[in-house]
Amino acid sequence: MSATDLRVTTNALINAVADLGIYTAIVPAAGIGSRMAADRPKQYLTLADSTVLEQTLTRLLKHPAIGAIIVATAEHDTWFEQLPLAQHPRIQQVLGGAERADTVLNALAHVNTDWVLVHDAARPCLHSADLDAVMGAGRQAQGAILASQVRDTMKRGDGQGAIANSVSRDELWHALTPQCFATDTLRQALSGALAAGITITDEASAMEWAGFNPKLVAGRADNIKITRPEDLALASFFLEKS
Repeated sequence: MSATDLRVTTNALINAVADLGIYTAIVPAAGIGSRMAADRPKQYLTLADSTVLEQTLTRLLKHPAIGAIIVATAEHDTWFEQLPLAQHPRIQQVLGGAERADTVLNALAHVNTDWVLVHDAARPCLHSADLDAVMGAGRQAQGAILASQVRDTMKRGDGQGAIANSVSRDELWHALTPQCFATDTLRQALSGALAAGITITDEASAMEWAGFNPKLVAGRADNIKITRPEDLALASFFLEKS
């Protein structure tokens, strides 16, 4: 199937389910973002005319196939309830957990749709075309994630601050979000991996542990995750151009 045929098929699929609210989006927002060295978690820092989290949620709310958004926050979070979007009828706040996997699993208990998207709170530059692509691929395969191919030369360190060897970048990808899976399958994969003591870094890693091979969907390079202070300026630039 050509790229054009795939896009047509994906668009037809999205249009068919758009009015059904067939997806729930989970947004883990329980982290503190210590590398930002700020007075609050990074998702509540100002970006453009609102906060990072509000920019992220607005992108998700614009998609007609997303019927509900579950935001999982830390136990002592006092910022979320102050956001105007906290009162949006399609947004629900739940309690996060100690680690990302715990947070997502807690949120999954409140999902009533057959399909779920998990998207980082600090990725505010998501484009609707990427959403369409990962939704369509996820439903046609064993789940799917947005990802970007590694472009730079890769080095493995020796643990002492020096290069141990170079690593081939062929078939290496940076995992992005959203990640799209069948709700029950993801719930079982996360539960099983946590019970087995497996380290879960994203939802796809739990699915991989359970024996699935999620699809890699090439996403836009501007779908950055805000991690360091300089990322705020870059995200602001991308939002202005979008």
